[in-house]
Amino acid sequence: MKTNKLTYIISVIAAVILINVLASYVFKRFDLTKDNRYTLSETTKNIIDSADTPLIIDIFLEGDLPSEFKLLQTETKQLIEEFQTLNPLLKVNYIDPLADEANRDNIIRELTKTGLEPYVNSKKVSGKVTQELLFPWGFASYKNRTVKIPLFKKSITEDLQTQVANSVQQLEYNFADAFSQLTKEKSKTVAVLKGNGQLSDIYIADFLQTIKPYYNIAPFTLDSVATNPVSTLKKIKNYDLIISAKPSEAFTEEEKLVLDQYTMSGGKSIWLTESVIMDRDSLYNDNGSSVSIGRDLNLTDFFFKYGVRVNQNLVKDLYSAPIPLAIGEGNNTQFQPVQWQYSPLAKADNNHPISDNIDLVKFDFASQIDTLKNTVNKTILLQSSDRTKLEGPLKTISLSSVTQQPDVENYTEGNQNLAVLLEGNFTSVYKNRVLPFEIENFLDKSESTKMVIISDGDVIKNEVSRNRPMQLGFERITGKTFGNKEFLLNAVNYLLDDTGLINIRAKSVEIAFLDSEKTEAQKTTWQFINLVLPLVILGIFGLLFNFIRKRKYTR
Repeated sequence: MKTNKLTYIISVIAAVILINVLASYVFKRFDLTKDNRYTLSETTKNIIDSADTPLIIDIFLEGDLPSEFKLLQTETKQLIEEFQTLNPLLKVNYIDPLADEANRDNIIRELTKTGLEPYVNSKKVSGKVTQELLFPWGFASYKNRTVKIPLFKKSITEDLQTQVANSVQQLEYNFADAFSQLTKEKSKTVAVLKGNGQLSDIYIADFLQTIKPYYNIAPFTLDSVATNPVSTLKKIKNYDLIISAKPSEAFTEEEKLVLDQYTMSGGKSIWLTESVIMDRDSLYNDNGSSVSIGRDLNLTDFFFKYGVRVNQNLVKDLYSAPIPLAIGEGNNTQFQPVQWQYSPLAKADNNHPISDNIDLVKFDFASQIDTLKNTVNKTILLQSSDRTKLEGPLKTISLSSVTQQPDVENYTEGNQNLAVLLEGNFTSVYKNRVLPFEIENFLDKSESTKMVIISDGDVIKNEVSRNRPMQLGFERITGKTFGNKEFLLNAVNYLLDDTGLINIRAKSVEIAFLDSEKTEAQKTTWQFINLVLPLVILGIFGLLFNFIRKRKYTR
């Protein structure tokens, strides 16, 4: 009997040792979360696997953090652990940038200079308002190159818990995007069109700087079409994407044919075009009023054939951005933000990677876009609110109108399309037409390609202060930053992305938060339940036990 028992114990011990030895060679992690938040995409795995030298990550989300940011910190650490299981060359340092109180101001200044914008978290606890300075950022370094990693996605329209939830949702994309910039060489080239009155470089400088880490950028003028259209067409086909930012001069038929055949050969494009002549500068320079005039860029048939029409009207929206207006006279003059119905704040009601989970995009004198029936797939990327009014050209627009209360009963036109994505096989504008110039191997049907059309050139335009470009989407008068830059970057990435990186943005993560207001209101109750009630129950149990014991043994 003892022999059998000893044999059983030895067998169990041997089995445990064998299982541990096998487990040391076979490693597997299981993601049991409902939304598979820790299951990395194949694109992310491939990017991390491609690192062949140490990839160093510095995370600054450390120290005494608010509860919402502790969740972001935990999610960040768990995601990095997943990365490290794929490639041991990935190293991480967790740093509290404000731990050194003596050099706190200098550290804040240096971090801000490198582009790490601090987040000021204000909260009310027990009737007192406190402010905490946080740096929800990271750095990734690889082969003498370093890029920033945003960990927190700030929004002007969401509360802190929603912002943190959106930030957690974007973590994998932000890390994968940074790693991709470090480990992959630029392979795509973007042409910025010139020659038709497009915005000068200083007004699109911030956007060009934004896409520079991803793509090679070069200007491309269509002026040579007049003398050598065939050569121009051959040259433009070397570019993967063309961007036309707010053209103001009409395109010739020869230029249109070059652009059409570029699209037919599979070229991608972004058009930020306007059908009405009007902008803020003309209002400020013309004593506060100006007349809107229809603009003919000779592109109506061009876009019509591809499946859209940019109408000659302006969208007025009750849900709009403010405009700075001078209040007072002389030394008492102050600029105040006043609601401006000609600046719609647009968003999307779909989950497309270009427009999903971005902040509101600010437009200025935008036109309505109609989609037309053809074989090209169309996705509405941005729309106005449903409280809109359409206004035709030849209208006098005055800054003084902002002081008048709008008649809300007239804003009943519904949601208006302001940005549209076209995908598929396009039909040539010049199919069954006489060509402006002779082309060998004329294409009347395109390869599968994509195009984004935006009905306002100011979406890409950054403000300029003291001859220096400011951040795209930043509004000086209010200090708010709109989603223009992120939207346009997503559009370029989507059109040119052949790795699937942009699709990571569509990943959905469900985050559960405590209700901070309810927690504060019921704090005393829960403190009593957690601290006092267990002692009361223990005391009652002790008294009852002692009573039963005495009663039992006194007999």
